[in-house]
Amino acid sequence: MRPQLDLRLLLTFVHAAHSGSLSATAAQVGRTQSAVTMQMQRLEDVLGQSLLHRSGSGVRLTGSGERFLAYAERILQVHDEAVSAFSDKGLHGSIIFGCPEDYLIAFFSTLLKSFGTLYPAVEIKVVSAPTVELQTLLHAHKVDLALVSTPDLSATKEIVRTEPLVWVGSKPTLELHEFGDTVPLALPASNAMDHRAACTAMANAKLRYKISYASNSLAGLIAVARSGLAISVMTQEAVPNDLYILDTPLPGLPRLGIVIAFAETEHTLLVRAFADHIRHVLPTL
Repeated sequence: MRPQLDLRLLLTFVHAAHSGSLSATAAQVGRTQSAVTMQMQRLEDVLGQSLLHRSGSGVRLTGSGERFLAYAERILQVHDEAVSAFSDKGLHGSIIFGCPEDYLIAFFSTLLKSFGTLYPAVEIKVVSAPTVELQTLLHAHKVDLALVSTPDLSATKEIVRTEPLVWVGSKPTLELHEFGDTVPLALPASNAMDHRAACTAMANAKLRYKISYASNSLAGLIAVARSGLAISVMTQEAVPNDLYILDTPLPGLPRLGIVIAFAETEHTLLVRAFADHIRHVLPTL
């Protein structure tokens, strides 16, 4: 018979993994430190693996412990969601979700509709802002969680999806725009990743350009691109059907990773449920 995992042991293990201290874990789960030590030994016996390195300064995860932590957190999360979804009260309340405008246009309606079908009593308030502003809002606890962009694609465990940046214009090729030897650009603010990526790419390709229009509003950048007075840069999924994605002789642009960022290290059940929904749905859109 296969060994059965006790949810109480999993909860204690997750607390120990995050706190690095059995005494702190004991306070969190309402048990004595010796009882917590026994629980961890029982869990290791069930799995037949050593999960924690113990020392005078606390505990840290073994290689097996690091792998098991993801399973333990997932099991506890699904358990909590199931209990909440099928209890009399169900999952309810409100959260504040931050999202850059291009991701909001491309993905949010599907995310909201599918999550609302599962949890109709949940209210999601949306704040649209660039990544740099969302990070400030998260730090100030003015949003609960947010989709933010990162140029670093090496943190593959944290990235939910990647999106290519593309050049966008009103005509199929750059030559048809007839800009001459200096390409006018419509870009977001200078601290935005799109802005930096566009300028770096043009400089590396030794192409002459000028910033003709600046706007943190995607609608504003789209309007300028439609006018034919400049070309812009945006994520591919946000490009409207009436605009064109441009390539050669324009240089290639990088891909951005999309990451879920949180205001708190300890997440509420509602925040965890929405984050998990994003992780499952966003890669499929």
